[in-house]
Amino acid sequence: MHPRTADPVSFPAPATARPMIAESWLRSLRHGVDPDVGRPARPLSTDQIVTRRQGSPLAELMPVVREGLRAVLEDERHVLLVTDAQGWVLWQEGSRQLRRSAERLELAEGAYWGEESAGTNGIAAALATRRPERVHAEEHYVTALRTLDCAAAPLHDPRDGRLLGVVNVTSPASLAHPSTLALVTAITRVAEGELRARHWESVNRLRSIAAPVLARLDGAALAVDASGWPAAATGMVPPDRVPLPRSPQAGTVWLPSLGSCTMEPLPGGWLVRVGTQGPTVPSRVVLDVTGARSWTVTVGGAVGSWSHELSPRHTELLLVLALHPDGRSAAQLAQDLFGDPRRVVTVRAEMSRLRRTVGGVLAHRPYRFADNVSVEVLRPDHPADLLPASTAPAVVAARRDWVGT
Repeated sequence: MHPRTADPVSFPAPATARPMIAESWLRSLRHGVDPDVGRPARPLSTDQIVTRRQGSPLAELMPVVREGLRAVLEDERHVLLVTDAQGWVLWQEGSRQLRRSAERLELAEGAYWGEESAGTNGIAAALATRRPERVHAEEHYVTALRTLDCAAAPLHDPRDGRLLGVVNVTSPASLAHPSTLALVTAITRVAEGELRARHWESVNRLRSIAAPVLARLDGAALAVDASGWPAAATGMVPPDRVPLPRSPQAGTVWLPSLGSCTMEPLPGGWLVRVGTQGPTVPSRVVLDVTGARSWTVTVGGAVGSWSHELSPRHTELLLVLALHPDGRSAAQLAQDLFGDPRRVVTVRAEMSRLRRTVGGVLAHRPYRFADNVSVEVLRPDHPADLLPASTAPAVVAARRDWVGT
């Protein structure tokens, strides 16, 4: 039966498939991916690959990745693929012979390995769950890939938590070793550590530039880097981090944690002059969960609006609060997210971070959206696409209830 019209029950994942694999197979089926040929996307051109490389922090980390995986790459059974956060392959490395074989399966630079094109695979799994994932042999949705083993780990920017891409090592399934995933995961952690070290070096440089500027100012002001990390301040205790607009510009801007501010460019960051009226309580929140791998919250009011890309956990929290306008206790949120009401310490820590990010739109005791704040949730067209990789009980229930409405 053709997968575009097949009943999911008649086209199941392997009987022993893990829940993550089974759910991915069902999504692949619904996306219309043909298990015999996939659903190939038009590959990137050479110019497009170069442009994406130049705009990605991954480029400066490739020497770290290559060095860490040197022993694997010298073994002619493996090929390395590094993708961006969407799933486009920007780098492919390995032995020449294996690379030629891999290219016949579109394991090549410029190819797209998102779930909606290549079905269940290691890269798509890591993009969806944002965790290290191994997809072995028959777990692949597309038949031609079932001779392979994929060990993939996501790589995040430690400055803002943003997903940068995925590091994946593919080998013949018959020769694969389970420890490959641990090695790939370790290398992504090393690469993230390199980014973190470079970040603090840049913050120190900004501090030396900003100190004499701040010394001449009256009132509250601070210097932050491009990710909102404070380097120096005057007239105020600097917050842990200032969430900035997605595309900050010089001029007056409203920031959730500071209210109305004026931003001026500095080499390597921004000078933020804090307004005298103090933080302004916004009046509306729009939670956009239409995407499969990225989600945003937009907070706004009379003084303007601001958008922020959310982590999977913070997306789940805001969605649960939007579904329960009367509020949730820490124990209830722990049950909603983890199925365990005892995990209140984790919930409180996450809510503390979230409240620092979105400012005055959240209240507590119980946790809820603040009074007089209107909340809108933009949902995907299909219930299964609502945070598709989330296993939080509240999200699973939201998908089920949505189907029933």
